Amino acid sequence: MQLVKNIMFGILSLQEKFLKHRLAKTISAKNSSKRKRHFSNGCVLDLNSLAEGEKLKLEEEINLILKKYEYNPEKLLEYIKKSTKVFYLENASEILNPIGENEGFIYPVTGAKALYLSLTTERKLSFKTKEMFVLSPGKINKYMFIYHFYNWFAYKHKIAGLDSDSQELLKKYLFSNSDTKNLQLNEIYKLKDAIRQDKASIEFVIKLCRNFEGAKQALNKMKENGSAKL
Repeated sequence: MQLVKNIMFGILSLQEKFLKHRLAKTISAKNSSKRKRHFSNGCVLDLNSLAEGEKLKLEEEINLILKKYEYNPEKLLEYIKKSTKVFYLENASEILNPIGENEGFIYPVTGAKALYLSLTTERKLSFKTKEMFVLSPGKINKYMFIYHFYNWFAYKHKIAGLDSDSQELLKKYLFSNSDTKNLQLNEIYKLKDAIRQDKASIEFVIKLCRNFEGAKQALNKMKENGSAKL
């Protein structure tokens, strides 16, 4: 599976078609996400602005860490290992493909998927796994890895859209023709958060690409490496 091609073009297409036509019907409904204005004592509190401020703060922290570790995946992995397990598997992409996962950061899962992951990574039986990184041995593509690092860091900071339920919804409706009409309102907003967050991580990497190599060259490099190692 070509990770960048599927994520970058699939998500942006999904956002345009799905959000515009499906979610517009529920845009005025109550929800817990930070996308509303509150009026109190003549003052306006714009939660959209709060969400954007949260994103900027998060990205400032990520940039500081990336600079500290010289944008080097191997050095960043040492930082990650302090709180998250990292596994190296030969042909990791082929091993993960049957459960709909890609090399890199994998969110906590339960059930049969967790059993499969626990058997392939730790050789034990478990129906619940924590977040982890699964990689093939060898050189790691810098830009692809930073995409995963961004999502991992945001997950650790409990950013909306990066919980397991939201991510499972994203995978389900991004890579299939499943009808969304039966989604509950809370599921719609979980999916919306997941799309927004994945888009943010892609945009972060694109911005980084421009700084280093120019967007077109770097994106081509990401696409070329997407189906193999990160």
